[in-house]
Amino acid sequence: MKSLYSFIVKPYLERYDNVKEVNGKSIIINTTISKHEFISKKAVVVSTPTAFDTDIKNGDIVYIHHNIFRRWYDQKGRERNSASYFKDDMYFCSLDQIYMYNKTCHLDYCFVKPIKEKSHLTVSNEKEHFGILKYSNSSLEAVGLKPGALVIFTPNSEFEFIIDDEKLYCMKSKDIAITYGYEEN
Repeated sequence: MKSLYSFIVKPYLERYDNVKEVNGKSIIINTTISKHEFISKKAVVVSTPTAFDTDIKNGDIVYIHHNIFRRWYDQKGRERNSASYFKDDMYFCSLDQIYMYNKTCHLDYCFVKPIKEKSHLTVSNEKEHFGILKYSNSSLEAVGLKPGALVIFTPNSEFEFIIDDEKLYCMKSKDIAITYGYEEN
């Protein structure tokens, strides 16, 4: 089973990531399908496209756009699968909907770890638009930005991922506005 231009993926564990373990008990933290924050973004590649060669292989772990696995309600209130649904818990995923594979950033995407806010005068626990580059890409490395760089990113450019139990923001390289050197400095 192969697609001409799309990858075929399946959820890594489940379509929704809305169960958390607290003190050895499972707690469902969201019961609606409409919240995009709780849709799983981690997938396994079942099949690669035949139209082009790629470094992504069958069985690779990929981080993808949340709308791939999303369910929604139509105008009559019926629950529907996303347009990406193929069959048997498998989904089509285009090349530009893959942000990372095997801890390697894909295309022009990068991942930034937010920095904790030290000021007591704000209610936010993260320093807004500041972060440490966690996963870079070839275009950022070509200008000298490597993992560990302290960066500022543009407003509303980031979207949240949880990778290895760590909150990271995914964004495009062009959204990195300024760098201040490296974390250890």
